[in-house]
Amino acid sequence: MLRVAALDSAKVPPSPLLVAEVDGQVRVAMSIHAGSSIADPFHATSELRELLVAHAASLRRAERPPLLRRLTLRARSAL
Repeated sequence: MLRVAALDSAKVPPSPLLVAEVDGQVRVAMSIHAGSSIADPFHATSELRELLVAHAASLRRAERPPLLRRLTLRARSAL
């Protein structure tokens, strides 16, 4: 991770991270919640980054409780 950050001249994004590897080498790392990322500038990474963006979105959706449960939690907390 630090190698990619150095190559990208950027800091490692905040955890938790999703990582895309090719042949055991990290090519892209992206923060699940912040959305910031770093990538190896010596390789094509746009498609890998798109995959990580989609996967992070699905993980964030899975973390949220269903709408009915959220509404129930809000109603109970108002009492």
